[in-house]
Amino acid sequence: MSIANDSSRGKAGRTVRELAVMSLATLITAAAVYFFLIPSHAAVSSVSGLAIVLSNFVPLSVSVITMILNIVLLIAGFLLCGHDFGFKTVYTSVLLPVFIGMFEVLLPDYTSLTGDAALDVVCYIFTVSVGLSILFNMNASSGGLDIVAKIMNRYLHMDLGKAMSLSGMVVALSSALVYDKKTVVLSVLGTYLNGMVLDHFIFGQKIKRRVCIISKNKEEQIRDWILHTLKSGATIYQAQGAYDGVVRNEIITIVDKNEYQKLMQYVTKEDPEAFLTVYNVSDMRYVPKSGA
Repeated sequence: MSIANDSSRGKAGRTVRELAVMSLATLITAAAVYFFLIPSHAAVSSVSGLAIVLSNFVPLSVSVITMILNIVLLIAGFLLCGHDFGFKTVYTSVLLPVFIGMFEVLLPDYTSLTGDAALDVVCYIFTVSVGLSILFNMNASSGGLDIVAKIMNRYLHMDLGKAMSLSGMVVALSSALVYDKKTVVLSVLGTYLNGMVLDHFIFGQKIKRRVCIISKNKEEQIRDWILHTLKSGATIYQAQGAYDGVVRNEIITIVDKNEYQKLMQYVTKEDPEAFLTVYNVSDMRYVPKSGA
């Protein structure tokens, strides 16, 4: 009985921590929108960016329009894509406009921190990337265009990355309905830069390197060093040279950024004549065998 209670308390504690971190990440995202995106008037690849444009046509605040758009998109997502959108997406989609509304109430006369639209967009991109990367690492999102991208992926068979880019660019171009050419260009460039920065913050940190090593005389030493000093796994393949027909063993290991630096230093010192090839790896997974 006590074991079950301890397990329940542990699960509840993890849930509370997850909600706290998600709330903090959503607060950072909302701050980026209110303090940088709204003053710039740029519609940078987000539902909040579209809300900034729409606020010029309807007598509602950006937070209220964002809430309406997110709810509509959530309903559309559930109807068109089923239950792919979990509690985390619903939670952050609703919480984001709530936080933006809180800023609107607390700082109603806020204009701009930098006084320059271009700087505001740059600050928005880097600040929102922090919040979104935290959400991504928790398998959550801020909803909005993520839902649009999933719908496009399912029904138009479009790659998720391309769907996100296309929907973001449509939002950016919507600023032409209200603002001048400078703001439209700023929205488009901001959308492009936003995608690059998010790739770095979210995907760049997860990239590993697949290192293939062929050594004539130091194969055993290099293999032992990888296994016992670097504490990394390795796979051995036989490779036959096309020119001389000699069969040699190829050591293949996958390492992170820090391990890669250590491995390169060791191999260069141990066997300067070793032949190496290096590939970037962005995704690794184990696929279990299905039962009979």
